[in-house]
Amino acid sequence: MKSIESRLLLTRRLYRFQLKKRLSIVEHMNNYTKLLIDLVNVDLNIEQEGKALILLNFLSDEEYETFILTLINRKQSLKYNDVPVALVNYEVREDKQSFFSSTSAKTLVVRGKSFNQKGKGVRGR
Repeated sequence: MKSIESRLLLTRRLYRFQLKKRLSIVEHMNNYTKLLIDLVNVDLNIEQEGKALILLNFLSDEEYETFILTLINRKQSLKYNDVPVALVNYEVREDKQSFFSSTSAKTLVVRGKSFNQKGKGVRGR
């Protein structure tokens, strides 16, 4: 339906769009794309930069600044199509970093004291 009510409801959903807990970036972008399609269906088109900025709204201020500086490095404009690819790459990097940091923590725990059969502490490697 292309009524004013539909447009207002969808516009409100767009500007309040946030990442839901336990959703991956890919699922988040799929939900966002569905919302954008709904907006086009009621004759509301959002500019490329507006789409990109709203999609990036879920990042914390620190993440946002770092992400934007990396994304727009030497570019004159921000294109929406560049953002999803960059977000997926960002998520992959974050997953790798958290994996390696948790692996390092586990390694530190394993390197603690071990006990020989008599119960006396022996430093293990």
